[in-house]
Amino acid sequence: MKLIRFGELGKERPGILDAAGERRSIARFFKDFDESFFENDGIARLREVLEKNPDLPKVPKKARWASPVARPSKIVCAGLNYADHARETGAPIPAEPVLFLKSTTALCGPFDPVIIPPGSVKTDWEVEIAVVIGSVMRHVPEEKAAACIAGYCLHNDLSEREYQLERGGQWDKGKGCDTFAPLGPWLSTPGEIADPDNIRLWLSVNGQMRQDSNTRQFVFKIPFLLSYISRFMTLLPGDVVSTGTPPGVGLGMNPPVYLRPGDVMELGADGLGVSRQVCVAA
Repeated sequence: MKLIRFGELGKERPGILDAAGERRSIARFFKDFDESFFENDGIARLREVLEKNPDLPKVPKKARWASPVARPSKIVCAGLNYADHARETGAPIPAEPVLFLKSTTALCGPFDPVIIPPGSVKTDWEVEIAVVIGSVMRHVPEEKAAACIAGYCLHNDLSEREYQLERGGQWDKGKGCDTFAPLGPWLSTPGEIADPDNIRLWLSVNGQMRQDSNTRQFVFKIPFLLSYISRFMTLLPGDVVSTGTPPGVGLGMNPPVYLRPGDVMELGADGLGVSRQVCVAA
């Protein structure tokens, strides 16, 4: 299944993307794709609803595409999880996953504008595969981690490099600005993704390809990453874990290149759709 959400900011409703590519509303059956939905076996219940209700109402074509999941309790990200990306930024390949948190207020829809923060001159792009958690994870062994996955999404882990690297402290400063986490267009349940370790992902800026790689290049694969994170914090249903970005970010170019108002990012991944964000001034 492909789960979507639609509607004005703050008034989003849940839906699905059907086999013909039509968005369909399930708002009469479910309140939202949130922690309660995933925690209470929502995906299984949704399958039952779809079997009994094959003719769900269509979503208006002009309706906004929202993040496919409601604001989670946390967004956990892995840094430097592609060896080539570590090398391009001059960082060593990590012996253990590098973790940071991204503010949940950064979450936005896949086609929403990205706001360049006031005074920013180093806003950067990062295409990533995000995992949505389906059940509570606390000290979960690696071999049991895949069973805790609700699905996968496309994510643009936008970063302000001056805030991240030059202002002291941790990376979080450069990661949590408003609109810095466009997610979607949809959540693909695990059955939709044949091999999470073989997903092509790419990103272009103003029509020029900047990132084009494959999850085969992971330093730490998804089950290990989820198990590792669960040793340090409890992952709740609906939480988002972003798995790192491949080479081709603006920071790694010589000289570095950063986003400006009017720039257009397009990004995509196998089975996870394509999103598009236009950069605007604050």
